Amino acid sequence: MESWSDVRVLVTGGSQGIGLGIAHAFARAGARVAIAGRNEARLAAAQAELDGIGAPVDTFICDVADPGQCASLADQVERQLGGLDVLCANAGIYPDAAIGDLSAELVEEVLATNLKGTIFSVQAFLGQLKASGRGRIIVTSSITGPVTGFPGFSVYAATKAGQLGFVRTAAVELAASGITVNAILPGSIRTEGLAALGQEVLDQMKQVIPAGRLGELSDIGHAAIYLASAGASFVTGQSLVVDGGQTLPEIPGT
Repeated sequence: MESWSDVRVLVTGGSQGIGLGIAHAFARAGARVAIAGRNEARLAAAQAELDGIGAPVDTFICDVADPGQCASLADQVERQLGGLDVLCANAGIYPDAAIGDLSAELVEEVLATNLKGTIFSVQAFLGQLKASGRGRIIVTSSITGPVTGFPGFSVYAATKAGQLGFVRTAAVELAASGITVNAILPGSIRTEGLAALGQEVLDQMKQVIPAGRLGELSDIGHAAIYLASAGASFVTGQSLVVDGGQTLPEIPGT
């Protein structure tokens, strides 16, 4: 069994949803966990939830769309944690809008958070990840964009596909520094946002997933643990789909 007690992990967008699920997985493993987000109240609630696991958790306010805030976050993490070993670039937004209704402001907001925010986060922590000697970058992408499409999420899909281009190139560029860069592509995962769609929609979703169920937050957390582990030190530039087989059938629902 690998020891995580000396491993320092930061999850951006870690106050809810998949990010909080990833933070839970690392906290249960025994890592030193920090989460960053834009909403102070949500961060406080997430910290209380994670504190119940028994591991110390640090919280930071940060909008990853702002490179200055990312740089400030990196300074704070270095002061409080002494550096960083694993960066989970998870922060993202997914507003629903038809292509004809997209405003320039909405397009820029999604690009700024999902794609630019990933790049700015990695930039800010490069020095600490290099100094770690076992640096890991794990990007939360999606099946939407790289593999599938969904009406109303064209800009979101574009950012998720764009992340993979960044992941592959960053993996090559940073390999000599001992840093691996990989992405997780979640399918339909049971989150607060998904639950808000109602049980009827959730049941329809389950019908097209060969595994017969929606994904749980722990499914993504376990994937992140693997990619951050010593056992994945030779895995870089890869995209790990975690979707219960959702993208496999030639005919949906079969």
